[in-house]
Amino acid sequence: MNRILVTGGCGLIGKHVCSGFLKKGFEVVAVDREPGEYNEGKENYSFFQARPSEKGGYAEVFEKYKFNTVIHIANTADNDIGPIITDAEIKESAAMDEYIYRFAIAHDVEQFILISTTQVYQMPKTREPLREDDFIKPVTNYAKLKYESEQRMIKDIGRARGMMVAIVRVAPVYTKEFCANLESKITDPKDNTKFVYRTGEYGFHMCCVHNLVDFLLTFVQAAEDHSYSGTYNMADKNLTMASEIIEYMKENHRIGVVLQRNPPNTSLKMIANLIDNKEMKTNYRFLDFTRILTNNMFDIMKASKYCSFRWTVKNTK
Repeated sequence: MNRILVTGGCGLIGKHVCSGFLKKGFEVVAVDREPGEYNEGKENYSFFQARPSEKGGYAEVFEKYKFNTVIHIANTADNDIGPIITDAEIKESAAMDEYIYRFAIAHDVEQFILISTTQVYQMPKTREPLREDDFIKPVTNYAKLKYESEQRMIKDIGRARGMMVAIVRVAPVYTKEFCANLESKITDPKDNTKFVYRTGEYGFHMCCVHNLVDFLLTFVQAAEDHSYSGTYNMADKNLTMASEIIEYMKENHRIGVVLQRNPPNTSLKMIANLIDNKEMKTNYRFLDFTRILTNNMFDIMKASKYCSFRWTVKNTK
C-alpha cells in the first residue's frame, strides 16, 4: 500500500486531498497546525500536529514512516493560512523550506508535489492564456512566499536522482461551502456592497478544489519517473462569469442586493494608486479594479492529461 504525507492536511484543500487518496486505498498521514474532524477515524488515516516551523515534529513523522509521496500544501492560502499574508507567514514558510525538501531526499521519497499559486505570474495585457513557462513576477506577499518555496525546492531536490518533483500552481479555490474567493470578485471592499458590471458577462479563472483533487489522484498514480517532473497550472476548464458567481451565491449562500454598475475608465491615477497599495500586497483576495474585465486565463493543457475538469460553480459539492 502506497503511503502519502500531506502537509497542511486538515485545511480546506488538505482535507479533501486526504479524503480522495483514502478512497483510492492509499495510506495517508496528515500533518497540520490543528487537527480536523473531516477524516478523523477513517481507516488508513493518521494525524500528527505540528506547525510548519516545527522541524522536530516533522522529523519524527519522517522517522516513523516511509513515504512514497509528499504533497506539500502547508503555508497555502485558504488552507492553513488566511487571506492576509504578512512577514510572519513568509518567515514561517521559509523556516519550513529550510528542512522539508531535504527530509524528502534523506528518506528516499519518490514523488514530491508542491502546491503553489498562479499569482506568481505577471498578468498579461493580452488575453492569451498564461503558460507554465511565461514570465514570472511575484508582486503580492503570497506570490513571493510561494515563489521562494518553488525556488528552494528546485535548489534542494530538483536534481535528486529518481525523484519526481512537481509544482502545481493553483488558481483561487472554492467549493460549495467555501465561497470567499468567489464572493470577493463581486464585492466592493470600500463599503462591502455587491456589484456587477452590466450583465456580468466577464469572468475570472478559479479552481474548484475537487478538480485539484482529481488531478492529484490521477497524477500521483501516473507519474512513475522523473519525466513527469515540471510545473502544472491548475484551474477550472473555463472562466467563472460574474453572473455565475451571483447565481452560485444566491443558491448556496446569502448575497443580498447586487448593484449594477457601468465599467470604470481605467485612469493613470487609478493605476498609480495601486503601486503603493499595501492591501494589494498583503491581501490575497485583493480586487484589482483595473483588471476586472481582462478575462485572463491560465493554460491548463498540461494538467488536462490527468484531469477532466468536470467541476464548476454549477455542480461543485
